[in-house]
Amino acid sequence: MVTLRALALEDAPALARIYSGASIRHTTGKPLTLDQAHEKIRTALARAAETPRAQWSWGIVATGEMIGLIALRRRSPSLGTLSYILREDTWGHGYTTQAAQHVVDFAFTTAGLERLEAMHHPDNPASSRVLTKAGFTRTGTCDRHAENGTAVAYQVYTLPLL
Repeated sequence: MVTLRALALEDAPALARIYSGASIRHTTGKPLTLDQAHEKIRTALARAAETPRAQWSWGIVATGEMIGLIALRRRSPSLGTLSYILREDTWGHGYTTQAAQHVVDFAFTTAGLERLEAMHHPDNPASSRVLTKAGFTRTGTCDRHAENGTAVAYQVYTLPLL
C-alpha cells in the first residue's frame, strides 16, 4: 500500500536517489544532484503556495520511505497532465499504479478537472500498464525531441476519452 504526501526539503536525498540509475533512462537521462533535488523541492513548495494552484507534487511513500514522485499539472481549467517516476529497486510492486489511482481521484474531485493526459516513452511498457490500470486509454503519439535532436514518438494516454 502506498500513501502520497507533500514534499519537504528533507526529501532531497531520497529524491536524488529516485532520479538516478535506470529510473531516468526515459526522462532526461541525467541524475539529479543533491542541490538540484533541493531546488526541485523548493519549486514544488512554491507552486503549492500559488493561487490558483496549477501544480501538485507528492512523494510516493511505501515501506516507510519515499520511493517516488508523482505530479499533477493543470494545463487548462478542465485539463491536467499526470507524471511520475519511481525508484528502480521498487518497480513491479504496483506502487505507481496505486499512486496514479489516488491522483486520478484527486484530479476529478478536489482539483475539479474533467480530463487527464499522460505520456510515456515507447520503450517503457511498464508505464503503459500503469496508465491502463489507472483507467487511461492510449489515444495516439506525440513526438518529443531528445537532447541529441532525434524525435521520439511518445505514447499518449487520456482519461476519460473525449
